Amino acid sequence: MKRAAVVTVFPQMFAAISEFGMTRRAIERGLLTLDLVNPRDFADNAYRRVDDRPYGGGPGMVMMAEPVDAAIEKARAGLDEPKVVYLSPQGRRLDQALVREIAAGPDRILLCGRYEGIDERVIERQVDEEISVGDYVLAGGELAAMVLLEAVVRLLPGVLGNAESAEQDSFSGALLDCRHYTRPEVWRGMPVPEVLLGGHHEAIRKWRLEDAMRRTRERRPDLLDTAAEDQRMRRILETADGGSPDDQSIESEQRR
Repeated sequence: MKRAAVVTVFPQMFAAISEFGMTRRAIERGLLTLDLVNPRDFADNAYRRVDDRPYGGGPGMVMMAEPVDAAIEKARAGLDEPKVVYLSPQGRRLDQALVREIAAGPDRILLCGRYEGIDERVIERQVDEEISVGDYVLAGGELAAMVLLEAVVRLLPGVLGNAESAEQDSFSGALLDCRHYTRPEVWRGMPVPEVLLGGHHEAIRKWRLEDAMRRTRERRPDLLDTAAEDQRMRRILETADGGSPDDQSIESEQRR
């Protein structure tokens, strides 16, 4: 994904990522194009209203089909055969595997709902996939869209100064990330682990692997169940448990 568009009634919210941090750098370097399309621009009333009462009664309001549909069509015009993603609690859970899939895939239109949601007919006509960032309710899809964008952008070639940073992050493989330290060597009586100070690269790699394994066992043991099913990752786990594959093999497996 090199180009994306967001359909939202609050485009100003996206200044939080388009004007700061690595997403801003990606846009400035031409690594990402981000367009914002407001359904209010396609409302057929003087108040630019895009919501109405739901049929069948009930609380809240529902976003109307026509202005949302028109906004999606406007977003399509600047993209190359994009997929439309609706940020929704009913969608597939966003994880690193899905982030990689999106980063390597076609352009995306991110559709942000508000109020009680969007008229279902737009979803049936326009949406290719629904994605959820978790089992909780937000006021709208904007924050979820920003989470998705930032997760994807950091995987685009050239965005991070060190490409290995993305590969070594938590969830890039089956293990959580290891602990990290910087100067000073001792802070408030707490020292940096000695192995990180010696410059012995093989020992440091082993320490980081064992530390990642320990953290994963403590915090997310469910990830180990998944990893154990993968022959490649099993060799890494065995190394952390005291096995002895050669260091070159360990490094190769971690970076795949």
